[in-house]
Amino acid sequence: MKPAFFVLLLLLTSTLPAQTLLRGREFSINGFRNPSIGLEYREGPVSLHGGLYLTNFVSGQTTRFVKAGVTLWFLPVGKKPNPSSFYLQMSYLRGLNRAYANENAFSPDLGFRWMVWKGLNLRVGVVGVFGRDKASILWTPGISWSFFSKSGGR
Repeated sequence: MKPAFFVLLLLLTSTLPAQTLLRGREFSINGFRNPSIGLEYREGPVSLHGGLYLTNFVSGQTTRFVKAGVTLWFLPVGKKPNPSSFYLQMSYLRGLNRAYANENAFSPDLGFRWMVWKGLNLRVGVVGVFGRDKASILWTPGISWSFFSKSGGR
């Protein structure tokens, strides 16, 4: 499955119009949940992220994961130098507690990032968390602050 994903990612990044509109480099500090509480680095239409991911499968019970993955940005919206856009994210998760303690999981996420003001951006997406004998679909909000390189336009 991994080789098929990377072939698909390669094909998409070579053909999407976002490649020309989402230029430059971006470094983000992600403060809440999507993609994780951590760091993200984007170059062109692809970014890498890593950090701590918190979610509630059951109300009042927080499950924690270490999360790392790749994001593909596409269909930019607006005429800002750093436009809002849709994203598709694929991540590896390692459970830290509860039913996922010391277990591996896979997490696809599809959503939208709104560039609110300067580096402030908000995300909302639908995420799947798939582990051995477990599967959940949840919505996942996020808030981040991004720093852009001069070639990315700011």
